[in-house]
Amino acid sequence: MKRILVTGMSGTGKSTVIGELAARGYKAIDADTDEYSEWVEVVGDTSALGSPTWGARDWMWREDRVQALLSTEDTDVLFVSGCAANMRKFLPQFDHIVLLSAPANVFIERLRTRTTNSYGKDPDEVTRTLELVGTVEPLLRRVADHEIDTSAPLADVVAALLRLAQP
Repeated sequence: MKRILVTGMSGTGKSTVIGELAARGYKAIDADTDEYSEWVEVVGDTSALGSPTWGARDWMWREDRVQALLSTEDTDVLFVSGCAANMRKFLPQFDHIVLLSAPANVFIERLRTRTTNSYGKDPDEVTRTLELVGTVEPLLRRVADHEIDTSAPLADVVAALLRLAQP
């Protein structure tokens, strides 16, 4: 089974892309949901997390659930989208790590207008996302083996991901 991680900052289109892949019949899981992730109180120095942190809370994958997902061999290709502080421990289990990126004006507009997620409606969250583009996105870029600019049409972004899924 081929496993592909689709990651990136808020507003870059992870949920939209994973939804389109699921609509096309692929096993495509959004790990940035309560089923696979949760806000966790962080104790101590949070600077080493290399992830979005808001106060003393950070978005973390529910490790048991993500591991169970990655261990299940029920499809030829598994797409997982998300970005969490503890995802780096799972990176070796993916065949491809794809960074979705977009110009700031694009993802800010997406945050402002999206209806499926409330994150980004607060001006402080937009400011925080812009800060993370400078601090976290470079870390994601280092571990990614592909990067896709999601200011391209959705069909083009999905086609690029599907090329990676080929045997």
